[in-house]
Amino acid sequence: MKRIRLIVSIGLAPLMCLLLSLCMGRYPLTASDVLRSLVRPLSGADLPTTIIWDIRMPRALLGGLVGGCLAVSGAAFQGLFRNPLVSSGILGVSAGAGFGAALAILLFGSLAAAYPLALFFGVLAVACSYLIGRLYHTTPAIMLVLGGVIVSSIFAALLSFIKYVADPYEQLPAIVFWLMGSLAAARFSDLRIAGIPMAAGVLGLLLMRWQINVLSMGDREAHALGLAINRSKAIVIVCATIATAGAVCVSGVIGWIGLVIPHIGRMLVGHDNRLLLPVSLSLGACFLILVDILCRMISSAEIPLGILTALVGGPFFVYLLKKTKGGGWS
Repeated sequence: MKRIRLIVSIGLAPLMCLLLSLCMGRYPLTASDVLRSLVRPLSGADLPTTIIWDIRMPRALLGGLVGGCLAVSGAAFQGLFRNPLVSSGILGVSAGAGFGAALAILLFGSLAAAYPLALFFGVLAVACSYLIGRLYHTTPAIMLVLGGVIVSSIFAALLSFIKYVADPYEQLPAIVFWLMGSLAAARFSDLRIAGIPMAAGVLGLLLMRWQINVLSMGDREAHALGLAINRSKAIVIVCATIATAGAVCVSGVIGWIGLVIPHIGRMLVGHDNRLLLPVSLSLGACFLILVDILCRMISSAEIPLGILTALVGGPFFVYLLKKTKGGGWS
């Protein structure tokens, strides 16, 4: 009964964080203001309604979706590779998406073009990592990880070249700020652009939960249980990739969520991916919404998300390693 209450509480937590995000900010709103604005038409002309529907609601929804996608992708990759230090960007999706966004800013001077190019190059980076992992006509975990390291290094070098040739007064600051991660420009149109790949990727991972459990036992055991190993690995990688790429293309590069949140989930519900993935989805959404609130309120100049996630995630991960004697992977 206690476990059921815990799971229900985790499931409802993102809704509470969403309401908190609508209330808090540089212009504080009361709970009654928020509730009154939520039941009005979207075209309401008063200031609280405009703030909620035009600024805070799309930002909170996008933050929850991005955080959930990064966390559930990290949990899936950790189970697939049987490594607690794996995150959602292990196969180069973040590096590829960062290069795509920087290229869009350099060529078109607009963040609007960054979304499709970031998504395309994020998927392309993972495809290259997978092809490198298939050099021996199989997909051992170590080859996939090495492929990700190689591809990430190549795209990091290409990104450095883009920074080198970019206009230092306009293009370079835009590239650097995008890479630090932010939801400041979130709009409902961003949800329509990136919501489809993110939702498709997360749904695919949730449907593959029991296969991830089997894959986490090792290739030999998975084969003995009759699982099509290469096909299952490919499906998990594709789903996690499009979820992560969809998140990165609208929020920029945000680290630590895909690494830390799954460990918190294991502390709460254990290693069973049938529970761990939904719990990671909920916890990741809560974490990024709360971090975004801090970014908006700490100073008048909004702090990029990537800075706070690293400052919070790094020390907290050290605590988790000490608490679980090895990251909760025993």
